[in-house]
Amino acid sequence: MSEVEISEKERSWFNWTKYSGSMLRAIEKSILSHLKLSYRGMFVDIGPCVGESDKIWTIAMNTEAKRTPILMLHGLGAGVALWILNLDQIAEHRPLYAIDILGFARSSRPDFSDDALIAEKQLVKSIDVWRKEAGLKEMIVLGHSMGGFLAASYALSYPERVKHLILADPWGFPEMPTDVDSRYKIPWWGKPLVAAAKSLNPLSILRFFGPMGSWMVEKMRPDILRKFSNVVSNRDDIPNYIHQCNAQKPSGESAFHSMMKNLGWAKNPMINRIQDLKHNVPITFVYGEKSWLDNTAGDIVKQLRHHEYVKVHSIPNAGHHVYADDAKMFNKIVNEACAICDTDQQTITEKAKKTFSL
Repeated sequence: MSEVEISEKERSWFNWTKYSGSMLRAIEKSILSHLKLSYRGMFVDIGPCVGESDKIWTIAMNTEAKRTPILMLHGLGAGVALWILNLDQIAEHRPLYAIDILGFARSSRPDFSDDALIAEKQLVKSIDVWRKEAGLKEMIVLGHSMGGFLAASYALSYPERVKHLILADPWGFPEMPTDVDSRYKIPWWGKPLVAAAKSLNPLSILRFFGPMGSWMVEKMRPDILRKFSNVVSNRDDIPNYIHQCNAQKPSGESAFHSMMKNLGWAKNPMINRIQDLKHNVPITFVYGEKSWLDNTAGDIVKQLRHHEYVKVHSIPNAGHHVYADDAKMFNKIVNEACAICDTDQQTITEKAKKTFSL
């Protein structure tokens, strides 16, 4: 796919934000150059799924392996490159696919419904159409934060396609408490996001700063930069990548805004629906011990599904970005969770082999 087409009015707005499709591609390539294993990147055409002609940016690794493939779904405002600390270690054992969720990063940016449930269903449908086009029959689905919410929703809608559901500090599970202001101490960098999110898209403040967007990421979230410093050699790559991922039309971000309730909670909490998931779909939760998200949902789900496979892990000293805070432990937990799916599985179709052969 060529760069997503935009109107002349949008071009003027993009000029202020300093979005550049070629720059985003170059930064992603720079980050992924640190991978030890080979990968292939491509746009998977999912047709008129939400927009007129939607395409999902995909990277694929180790597609010839005869084990259950894993699909990785990122969180709000992220993209495939932020899995840089995890891709090699997970792809070593199985086919791996990581996508820019529709409406984010390099994928198409259609207009989603402003109805929470409809927007959720649109995003979930796009994942399954991608699966069909990729030629996958079954897969392990791993989602972080918002991606975890979508992964759970996908498993509810297409349980026959999910061999294991892995939820990394998932957003949108618990009900919003009535005493939220007194119960949660919001970090200083989160306060403007919470304020903006009540009426605007959550990352509007980043676009407001336009060409200084990457500088703002660096100053407000130096902790994110530190997480990748041992692997990503160019210190500007991560803030520039986050800026470029979010300097575009806030398509998926608007869908998230429709689904959310005060940023930290969902209008339709997953905790009220997860008990309806087919009993044969195993679930693994991986929380950061110091995450700002409520991590009690995992234990509640374990009680609700006490006859089914539910594992809950909490990684010490890790925060919301648990996949990066302690990547070694996170990768170990994910690989162990995936391993239970590998018995007598022939999981890669001929179509997938042909489509993603390296």
